[in-house]
Amino acid sequence: MKAIEVINEIEKFAPLNIQEHYDNCGIQVGSSSIEVTGILITLDVTEAVVDEAIRLGCNFILSHHPLIFNGIKKITGDDYIQNCLIKAIKNDLLIYAAHTNFDKVHNGVSALLANKIGLINGEILKTEADGSYGLGYIGELPQEENAKDFLLRIKEVVGIATIRHSEFPTSKKVKKIALCGGSGAEFMTDAIERNADVYLTADIKYHQFFEVKNDLILADIGHFESEQFIKDLFFELVSKINPKFAIHFSDYKINPIKYI
Repeated sequence: MKAIEVINEIEKFAPLNIQEHYDNCGIQVGSSSIEVTGILITLDVTEAVVDEAIRLGCNFILSHHPLIFNGIKKITGDDYIQNCLIKAIKNDLLIYAAHTNFDKVHNGVSALLANKIGLINGEILKTEADGSYGLGYIGELPQEENAKDFLLRIKEVVGIATIRHSEFPTSKKVKKIALCGGSGAEFMTDAIERNADVYLTADIKYHQFFEVKNDLILADIGHFESEQFIKDLFFELVSKINPKFAIHFSDYKINPIKYI
């Protein structure tokens, strides 16, 4: 199987032209003409992940986050990005990133999180263009839940030790849930306008908790934690091409944020 076959399947689901303007989705290094020996799926590319791919005999690394965001003027091994590129080039690896294009499709990152939570009647929170894609997701719980119990359940769903959240009365009930996998604090206003009871996202700044209105519960559930389920979608897409093909999930849970 050629790498271009895998790439075509990925981009058929989430075209590159819908990615955010700052993003760098697609091939980071390598050639789409290589014969794929195995695919390693990860959320982030690090030296450990590249070494893992080499050890497993995988010459295609499929990552959610791009390895390269900014321009590179030299490759001398001064940082982990350059070291990853050097190892990839030496070992004829292809590294591919599927980032905000997968955030913006209807069944992408946020929808995967919504499914894990059990939301129904869902749709994109902040639509773009003709409404066929956008960022975030909003839906309903099948039944009202106590707010505290709901957040405790979310901790279990995403596997996080601590959730930062805005103040709310202990008796509050919640049903309408908005969310955005990854950094989505900028869409809090959209959650408020859509009358959400809770808005789940990550990377919320201190002062943004002061901006909460209309009794919305703002909750930071972690960047890694909110996006981790994208790996299952990657596996599903690649498996469509050849169900018997060698596809591996990285053993490295690369969350740079730790909790005590």
